Amino acid sequence: MADTIRWGILGTGGIAHKFADGLSALPDAELVAVGSRAQGSADAFAEEYGISHRHATYDALAEDAEVDVVYVSTPHPMHKDNSILCLQAGKAVLCEKPFTINARETEEVIRVAREKKLFLMEAMWTRFLPSFGQVRTWLDEGRIGDIRMVQANFGYRADLNPKGRLFNPELGGGGLLDVGIYTVSLASFIFGEPPAEISGFADIGETGVDEQSVTVFRYPEGNLALLSCAVRTNTPYGAHIFGTEGTITLDHPVWRGAPVTLSVQGEEAITADLPLEGNGYNYEAAAAMTCLRAGELESKVMPLDESLEIMNTLDRIRAHWGLVYPMEL
Repeated sequence: MADTIRWGILGTGGIAHKFADGLSALPDAELVAVGSRAQGSADAFAEEYGISHRHATYDALAEDAEVDVVYVSTPHPMHKDNSILCLQAGKAVLCEKPFTINARETEEVIRVAREKKLFLMEAMWTRFLPSFGQVRTWLDEGRIGDIRMVQANFGYRADLNPKGRLFNPELGGGGLLDVGIYTVSLASFIFGEPPAEISGFADIGETGVDEQSVTVFRYPEGNLALLSCAVRTNTPYGAHIFGTEGTITLDHPVWRGAPVTLSVQGEEAITADLPLEGNGYNYEAAAAMTCLRAGELESKVMPLDESLEIMNTLDRIRAHWGLVYPMEL
């Protein structure tokens, strides 16, 4: 593959802008195309980022011969169809989290990618941040001993808009798929396996989505994860990993290059200051490009089987609450 990798972005919403900003920090990435459902929004996005190929349909973007890889940035219910569209057209895909609405859809997308022998990755951007790399190093070195418990929060208070993405069940609204997935993915990152048991509570609001929730995972050896998320309640955006010999703390807010601290019993605490280069989204894009150049079909940091396990866990959480989205009926 050429030194410069050519990107297309499918969708023109807020997260698409963040990803485009992230790409601008990578000298070996070129944003060459954007696809929207209307020419006007494609043109406006393209003007902002100097994009030459401006498509009024997603199909046209998928068929663009100048594009090597597509970043899918649409709302979660569209991820499956949008990703498969691009894969069927021979494009590698980086799909925004959550991968899809549920595990069944994720299985479909993975199956197509593997049949086509094309690169596919969930855009769990926090997984690629320097802070997460430092945490991985400390864990692999056994610095805090055996991991016993993980505690993570991610909540904010949004204005109630029944038709908006966050509160509309038809768009997969609610805290779990918007921000709860970060805490569930963190637990997966730490423990390396799905929980044996799931418990907890959700406050289902007037529009029928989870406005706030607390979830507890128990793992086969008795390890625990205590996770909270919300779209109507402000909480710190941080995490603690408790081991038999110490603690690792990811400071608030986790994704903005906040420090991570290692506290080992009987030793002076170590704080790693890891400021971001770019806006943070560049790290996942760079990781995808490394895979593409190496001819790898998935990421070792965010492998497809783990993304599927995480979606299965999210399904189990919703089943515990009795929350079903309209498109699943």
